[in-house]
Amino acid sequence: MFLPVPNGSRLDIIFKLKQRGSEMHFVDAKGILTGSGGHYGMNIYRGCTHGCIYCDSRSRCYQFTHPFEDIEVKQNAPNLLEKALKSKRKKCMIGTGAMSDPYMHCEENLRLTRKCLEIILENDFGVAIQTKSDRILRDIDLLAKINRSAKCVVQMTLTTYDDDLCHILEPNVCITKRRIEVLEEMRKNGIPTIVWLTPILPFINDTEDNITAILNECARVGVKGIINFGMGLTLREGDREYYYAALDRHFPGMKEQYIKQYGNAYDLPSPNAKELMGIFQRICKEKGMLSTPDECFRFMQELPDKYRQMSIFDM
Repeated sequence: MFLPVPNGSRLDIIFKLKQRGSEMHFVDAKGILTGSGGHYGMNIYRGCTHGCIYCDSRSRCYQFTHPFEDIEVKQNAPNLLEKALKSKRKKCMIGTGAMSDPYMHCEENLRLTRKCLEIILENDFGVAIQTKSDRILRDIDLLAKINRSAKCVVQMTLTTYDDDLCHILEPNVCITKRRIEVLEEMRKNGIPTIVWLTPILPFINDTEDNITAILNECARVGVKGIINFGMGLTLREGDREYYYAALDRHFPGMKEQYIKQYGNAYDLPSPNAKELMGIFQRICKEKGMLSTPDECFRFMQELPDKYRQMSIFDM
């Protein structure tokens, strides 16, 4: 059974996306929430059209059976989410966007993310949503309502302060300047934000100027915390080949530099990692921003006690 789509027929939407070079197919998922212990995540889509050259989700370990840009649309996601939330005895935070961006191109017309946000609001749950796209501003009304009734945290990925470089690293999504404007709009609406400062690509964006500029902008627009797992990136089968092909196109000779420096390693720290981490920790401390993954995840997963409503079955 297909979901009704607000802005035109299913065929109209598929035609529009094909005009943009995007493909998608529809599935009925068996479930939508993963996790336990009061923290759950969901991915409404599978695959992505942003084209980020470093994307880990391309890795073969995730067992994609279709091209990565052929978006798998979980058309029954809202129905599954509504059933799942009504079965939960305790309110909690629902995370989305960890594997596939909930605001890629197809969301403009499908509006599945918006429908899921409406369901989260109606059931008094909180949400922590991660994106690179300014399309999230379309739903700022819902995000603000969720934040007033429970809690909403918006997460935005920033990798480079140089917008020309951003066009290369993340070619099919809005530039860093625009993402910072999104963060500022969230602050104006009282919605807390977290920034993912990752990955830091050796020999490309691993500079003091880049890290300092991003962190200063984060502080200016009131970002609550910064997630960074180390100044570098990880590569494995699937995304390594895609990344190296991009290096050949945009940075001739750099692939060979990577192979010489790192071989076939999974973890590729920047040669400047120690210095950059020192700068990162100093600025976060000076600006009062959370600076460890544990602190940031704890903040995103915590729902204020007054919203952790108990049922008679919990007594």
